[in-house]
Amino acid sequence: MTLGLLSAIGRSFRRKRASSLDILSPKRAPRDFYKGKNCKPTGFHTKKGGYVVQSDKLPNYVIPDLTGFKLKPYVSQCPIEVNKTTEASQ
Repeated sequence: MTLGLLSAIGRSFRRKRASSLDILSPKRAPRDFYKGKNCKPTGFHTKKGGYVVQSDKLPNYVIPDLTGFKLKPYVSQCPIEVNKTTEASQ
């Protein structure tokens, strides 16, 4: 009898409750809940309703110097057909 009681208690602890373990969505949350789109903030809001952008939080793209480089960074959507040579097939 006690074994059945212990197994029932174990089952109740292992059972998932869908309502409490689901990811919170705006449909099931309070009215003022805003989920967002997983973006990092680039600044902060001021007390008077303004927004201050912090330059250290902006993305910094490092672009290499391409002077004298043979290839171009653009890829055409309509490529020109190139005749196959015998060297490429070997």
